[in-house]
Order: sequence, then structure tokens, then C-alpha cells
Amino acid sequence: MYLGIDLGTSEVKVVLLDNRNNMIATSGAALTVSRPHPRWSEQDPAAWWTATVDAIDNLRAAHPNQFAEIRAIGLSGQMHGAVVLDAQDKVMRPAILWNDMRSADECRELTERAPNLHAIAGNLAMPGFTAPKLLWLRKHEPDIYARIRTVLLPKDWLRLQLTGEKASDPSDAAGTLWLDVAKRDWSDELLAATGLSREHMPKLVEGDAVSGHLRPELAQRWGLPAGVMVAGGGGDNAASAVGIGATAPGDGFISLGTSGVMFVVNDRFRPNPASAVHAFCHALPNRWHQMSVVLSAASCLRWLCKLTGTDEATLLPEVAALSASMLDQSPVFLPYLSGERTPHNDPFAQGVFHGMTHATDRAMLGYSVLEGVTFALKDGLDALSAAGTSVDMLSLMGGGARSPYWAQLIADVLDIRIITHHGGEAGGALGAARLGWLCAGGNEADICQKPPVRAEYLPQSQRADAFAHRLEFFRAVYRQRPLQQLVQG
Repeated sequence: MYLGIDLGTSEVKVVLLDNRNNMIATSGAALTVSRPHPRWSEQDPAAWWTATVDAIDNLRAAHPNQFAEIRAIGLSGQMHGAVVLDAQDKVMRPAILWNDMRSADECRELTERAPNLHAIAGNLAMPGFTAPKLLWLRKHEPDIYARIRTVLLPKDWLRLQLTGEKASDPSDAAGTLWLDVAKRDWSDELLAATGLSREHMPKLVEGDAVSGHLRPELAQRWGLPAGVMVAGGGGDNAASAVGIGATAPGDGFISLGTSGVMFVVNDRFRPNPASAVHAFCHALPNRWHQMSVVLSAASCLRWLCKLTGTDEATLLPEVAALSASMLDQSPVFLPYLSGERTPHNDPFAQGVFHGMTHATDRAMLGYSVLEGVTFALKDGLDALSAAGTSVDMLSLMGGGARSPYWAQLIADVLDIRIITHHGGEAGGALGAARLGWLCAGGNEADICQKPPVRAEYLPQSQRADAFAHRLEFFRAVYRQRPLQQLVQG
């Protein structure tokens, strides 16, 4: 048996996988995000550990015999977060998360300090990345910055609790702006631009390599044998790719979670930062990937449900019942509730409903949200195309993949074949378990298979003209953002 742990933004999820690639069970524990100031997003790492222990305890209680056979653990996690430790490895402040937008000024500063940033890191400096967060700390919390001895990414702080080891993997480290992505190694030049050095960084191991072993006291607590291996693991999207079987060049997927991601595997480092496309290492050796990112995806639907006093199970059937004429009369929605990355790199972008009337109801708003997130994915697909990547089929995963209506909408707007898989909702946790299996000596060809197909969605052309018109209007509304800034004063 192999255990996968995925530290998400809204949940810690764990998966138990057997050596026939069957998911035996899953468990989860919820997390909350703190927003103490506008555009801030933080979490207390202690909450991550509590949630992880709770999820594992629940999994063990439900499946004690299978749990006792665990031989390796893999890790997956939300990327870019900054966990800062002092000389005693104490967390000095809440972790600053990937969707925190406070460090826009520091992005400009970093770009000036590191003129080779784009060539080495393969990405633009964006507030979501880790390095600008450290410049912000140096400027605004100098006492904390002066005491920093280690900076860890979220899943790697969990690793420290599990093993006592400070380690990371290239796929997650690529999202810091401190990695030489082509060489899969820390860049002294980029670290120096934020006043740091290799001494502040964890060691690097590949995602399928052993990073450490489970602490004896935890093995005893959970009834596991001594020496359970913990794999290097991966950033959430790279681990999800392993889980969905996207391991060969040209393989790809869309993930609809808190954020929306379009991920395509490459056989070499192919940066194109001009269009805000990310170029990162894969969680498997000798592979890279390109990625477009929508900062708010399924989270937009959750936000609307909370706003209108309903839930997704109630709202989605209401949306599906709308006539074509009502769809065309629905407002256009810009899903920029946390700013946006691809293609705008605009931390100040805001969400917009444009075109509401007295006839606008909850279902129409629901459709507008689904369509707006899908249009943002279309912008990401166009950015990937401009970067030289072409795809004709993508797997769909994450919480949003549970909606057949949304899957068909994505196929229609993107004009590509969309596939959903059994187990696709497990995302990074399944990939993490597979990486644990690999580090225990498993064979990649046998382990990293694509899960069975649940459904296939082919593009339909009935509303192609309507989509083209509404997409043009969607983009035009964003171009009017100077008017929004004027209203804000």
C-alpha cells in the first residue's frame, strides 16, 4: 500500500493506493484561508498538520488492515507559499499563500535585481511566486526577515513534520523563482537577488526519489513499520499530472479546483514568459511542462453559491435548465476575484458581472460564472498556442470535473475533446501516492497509467457564434479596467 498526501488550499486530502493501482480509500480535512487585509491570503502551518493527522487517522480507522501495509508516502501540495523558519525551525508567521497579491511592487524590484530572471527561472515575476514574498518581508517585517534560516514550501513543511528532513523537489521549487529550471538546481544568482543563499534552501531530490523516512514516533502512532519511505513528491499540478497519467510529451489536463490550470508536458525546458505562461519542471526526471493559470476557477462557483444562499448541487441543475436565449441574455462574468495570471499578469484585475437586468436570476449568474471561468481557460489555451504548444485532447480533473454540463461547455468553447476519468477527483493525492510507489522501486510504465475513462465530451458547434461574440465582449470588458481604477479612485 502507498499513501498520498495532498495539501490543498481548502483541504488536506489523503489517498490509499494498492499495488494494482486501485484507490482503496480517500479521506480529507477542511482548511480555511485568512485574509487579514485586502489582497492578502495566509494560512497557519499548524492547521495543515492538524488536518493531515486528522485525515490520516480517519483513513486508518476506516481501513486498518490495508493502512498497516503502507510502505511509502508521497507528497503533493499547493505551490509558491512561503513558510519561514528560524534557527530552531519554528514557524515565525503565517504562511503567505500562492493567491496572495501583496507583493506587486516587489515583483518589479526582483526583475530589476535579477536581469537574468526570465532566462533562468523561465517565468515572469508575479506576486503569487515565493521570491517576491521574501522581498516584501524584508521591507515590511524586517525583524522576521533577519531571523529567517530556512524557507520551505507548504508540502515541504509537512515533510519536515513527517521525517525531520528539509527537502523539496524540482517541480515545486520551480515555482519559487529561485530555481534554474533547465538545470533543476537552485540558482545562486536568483537567491542573492532576495538576500538569500543555498543555506536557506532545502535539499533537492526528484519527485520519485527518497527524501527521508517517517519519524519513528509517527510510525508507532499509526502502526506502521520502521523505515517507511517518503518520496520527493511534487507541486500540486505536477503531482496531478502523474495521477492522471500525463507523463509523456503532449499529454495534458485541465484542473478545476480553487484555481484553474491547463498543463501540457514537454520533453525540454520551453520558457515563454512574455505571455505569462509558466515553464516548470515536471515531478518526474528529465521532463518539464508548460502551464497557464486562472487564479479563481471553481472557487468562483463556491463564492456565488455562498452569495446567493445555495449550493452547487442545487445551482447546477438550475443552470442546465436554462434555454439558449436565456444563456445569451446572461451577464458576462470576469472571474478575477484574486487578480489574474495568464495571460494578463495583473494582480489588480477584479471580478465583474457585466450586463445584469431585472430579468437576471440566480441560474443566469451561475451560467455566467461557468462561462467566465471557461473563457479564462480559453485565454490560457491561446497563450499556450502562442508559446508553441498544441493539443487536441485534455483530461479534466478537480472538483469542477464532477459537472458534465461544465465539461461540455469547456469542450465547446475550447473546441477540443475533453475526457474525464474515474478517480480524477483525487488529483494530486493520487499522483503523490504513485510517486511514493515509484520511490519504493515501482516501474513508471506500470504505475503512471491513465485512469479509466468516465466520459468523453466532443465539441459541439450549435452555439459557436454566440460563444465567439461573448468571448470578444469578455475580453473587451477586461480592456476597460482603467475605468474600474477610476471608479476606485
